[in-house]
Amino acid sequence: MPIPKLRRDKNHLYTIEEYLKIDRASQERYEYYDGEIRLMAGESGNHGDISVNISSELRFQLKGKNCRVRSKDSKIQTGGLNLDTKSKKGVFSYPDIVVICGKVEYHDKVQDIVLNPKVIIEVLSDSTEVYDRNNKFTRYKLFNPTLTDYILVSQDKPQVEHFIRQDDGGWKVFFYLGLDQSFTIEYIECTLNLVEIYDRIEFPKEAFEFIEEVRNG
Repeated sequence: MPIPKLRRDKNHLYTIEEYLKIDRASQERYEYYDGEIRLMAGESGNHGDISVNISSELRFQLKGKNCRVRSKDSKIQTGGLNLDTKSKKGVFSYPDIVVICGKVEYHDKVQDIVLNPKVIIEVLSDSTEVYDRNNKFTRYKLFNPTLTDYILVSQDKPQVEHFIRQDDGGWKVFFYLGLDQSFTIEYIECTLNLVEIYDRIEFPKEAFEFIEEVRNG
């Protein structure tokens, strides 16, 4: 099968097979959601700094353990482990940060699509926040059974939302607001301090005013 061309018709839906050929042949990164192919936007300076800060902290704490951290160029499959590549249903995404524990399981022999993420972290952007919070997270919860932690990190204020899978299959969320806060990802035994996550990030004064308002009720 030759490499398909991206169509200008935004309503056109692609099969998984078509998407994989397009994405693997491109120097750009594309995500896939139920037949739609979406070009990944470039990152802001703050987004890049925050992502590197988190990756560095996790890399240091995971040294010698049976888990590894990978950055935004690692692709994750969601939608069942045996997807029909002729289908137009499924999700392929590029999380900002992913932690994988044990042996890495791959979609196929190309070994560029991971099936067993343990922790996924997204640094929120205006263009992707709604998708990260809703459709993408819903699919992760339903079709990524290895996933134990999903973490959303804001850019405009020092705020982290940590979603943790419970024993009954439900999810509980914890909020952390302010540079003096920290939280632990229990499964991988890593603790992240917000002051380290946001190292070199300059927030507008409104961010700190918001924190004071929240803390003072």
